[in-house]
Amino acid sequence: MDKINNLHMPVMVEEVLEALAVRPDGCYVDCTFGRGGHSLTILRHLGKSGRVLAMDKDPAALDAAEAKALLEDSRFALVHGSFIGLRQHAERLGIVGGVDGVLMDLGVSSPQLDEAERGFSFLRDGPLDMRMDNSQGNTAAEWLAVTGENEIVRVLKTYGEERFARRIAHAIVEARPIETTRELATLIEKVVPVREKHKHPATRCFQAIRIAINHELDELGEGLKRSVEILAPGGRLAVISFHSLEDRIVKHFIRDQERGKPTPSRLPLLREHRPTLMSIGKAKMPSEEEMRANVRSRSAVLRVAERVAA
Repeated sequence: MDKINNLHMPVMVEEVLEALAVRPDGCYVDCTFGRGGHSLTILRHLGKSGRVLAMDKDPAALDAAEAKALLEDSRFALVHGSFIGLRQHAERLGIVGGVDGVLMDLGVSSPQLDEAERGFSFLRDGPLDMRMDNSQGNTAAEWLAVTGENEIVRVLKTYGEERFARRIAHAIVEARPIETTRELATLIEKVVPVREKHKHPATRCFQAIRIAINHELDELGEGLKRSVEILAPGGRLAVISFHSLEDRIVKHFIRDQERGKPTPSRLPLLREHRPTLMSIGKAKMPSEEEMRANVRSRSAVLRVAERVAA
């Protein structure tokens, strides 16, 4: 199978350009390079002095950049890593405090879902992997093989909001080892007594397990903090979420940064709240036209905030 999916469509491209207020001499960070759709679009709007730093946990992203000759562009740099290393990579390039825009396009990319061997989709039979970075860490199969029933229940409830978490977790423990996506999906189908309309019974469980083994929500929280640290005054943070758990974290983070944090002081009366971000507009959804053209964009939510001068 071709590792580079040239038909991959980045979500809400025009909205992202507007959200980041891209200008020719700007410096931008794409925290989730994927297959390069957003980075390529930003680069097309930059002049010779503009810069893009891109990041991705997936080694296949490096292949995508090479296939598109992006690495030959002197304005572009790509690093293999997660949100947690955002400040470190920005420091290496000398752009901390000088970044004009940070983009996070969360969740699983279409190529990852389409490649059965990655194990993200219950619609394709393949090894139960689910790692964003498949060069390290435990696979979903390995995690399910050793994790206690109560912990599986917690993960399914917390990250999947699965109401049948207890009976699914018990069935997993009884049936393990579970090695393939089809095995897990079939088991869940048999255990779940009630089906949601237009939703596969395994949807919530696959989401929950993927989030757990990739530490997605913890890394999101850290990435948001690092974004604020590297943004220049007036710089923009744009985040595209695909489910309520992610969007809730982003929404609350922006709200908390708007309210500000107390500056250190020995005298409580002298403490003042200094906001670090200002929300820009309301949350945006894809257009009807985009949702018709790209069904996977339907659940996307874009939130934008601007760095406030210290």
